[in-house]
Amino acid sequence: MPRDSELRRESIVAMATNGLANVDELSAHFGVTASTIRRDLAQLERSGALARTYGGAMALVAHPESSLRQRVGEQFEAKRAIARWAASQIGAGETLLLDAGTTTGALAHELHSVPALTVVTTGMTALQELAVSDTVTVECLGGVLRPKSLGFIGPLAEAALERRTFDRVFLGADGVTAQEGICEADIRQTRLKELMARRGERVYVLAHGSKIGRRPFHAWAPMPPQWTLVTDLSAREADLAPFHERGVTVVIADANGVDVTDANGVDVTSQEHAGRARRAAGPTAAAGQAG
Repeated sequence: MPRDSELRRESIVAMATNGLANVDELSAHFGVTASTIRRDLAQLERSGALARTYGGAMALVAHPESSLRQRVGEQFEAKRAIARWAASQIGAGETLLLDAGTTTGALAHELHSVPALTVVTTGMTALQELAVSDTVTVECLGGVLRPKSLGFIGPLAEAALERRTFDRVFLGADGVTAQEGICEADIRQTRLKELMARRGERVYVLAHGSKIGRRPFHAWAPMPPQWTLVTDLSAREADLAPFHERGVTVVIADANGVDVTDANGVDVTSQEHAGRARRAAGPTAAAGQAG
């Protein structure tokens, strides 16, 4: 099966770029033995495609961090769906804490009509969205502006957090896993997010499907015992399973901002998703499945 091996190795390189290159995880993902994965990693190391580490491998080139401006137009519909569901949870008179980022910025856009709302934020996107609102009181934590994310970080922001509590905290992420929590490029970001999560009565992580299970960097913010992951219809059931296993509440928002999971956390539209994927793959794929 030379072609199968070649495709598997190409996939391993892609996974290493996104942070997933643990031997046991790769073995389970591809349904092959750990010895097979180790041989693949050895060959990829010899070819210069990646570097071996204890128990796995890593990409030779670090995953690049895109700027907030680059991310504004990415996954727009998914971010809007997530933002609509999040906004539907918020009541008049609440005090919110919004993280920096484009998905939290989309949430800020949905909040203009909520009466007597107080929004505290670490991000320029939310500040700009709500600056013209007549019904929302807007506060900024302060700190040092990080150009890549257009978010404020540092000791001033952390000190301000120690003096506040919030009805709801909404966090963004470059990646999120059930085990480690939120993944970001900068340890100062994850330190602040960890503190933010501690200050909220209810904590939400807003992340579209392509961020679920991703480990693009090596800075992490652990999550509190009770929190909610809010994602969109592109999230795969296999990627969401570890969150269910750890007792994380998972919300899958459709285009109208409606949660399509049932009481057991199962995506009730999964069959519809599968059918749509088969139709998108074309008649050849459909014929192969029929056979």
